[in-house]
Amino acid sequence: MKKTKSQEPSFEEALAGLEGIVTAMERGDVPLADLVAKYEQASALLARCKACLGQAEMTVERLRVSGGVVATEPFAPGEESPDGGLD
Repeated sequence: MKKTKSQEPSFEEALAGLEGIVTAMERGDVPLADLVAKYEQASALLARCKACLGQAEMTVERLRVSGGVVATEPFAPGEESPDGGLD
């Protein structure tokens, strides 16, 4: 049964599923006949993880304090912070 959009796994669920598949494949617990199906399942879980991370990245904002006023601005990965470090 296919999950609808509201029933898609959370990031944590998708990651745990992906880790389980990888672990089973590394141990050799997956019969050769099942490898293709497991690979396809892992690909779908990976896509879900990437989608969740992309959505989170779009919603992350940075707090800035300037002249005693707190404001938010979009977060740009790799951008230097005011203290000189990378965020």
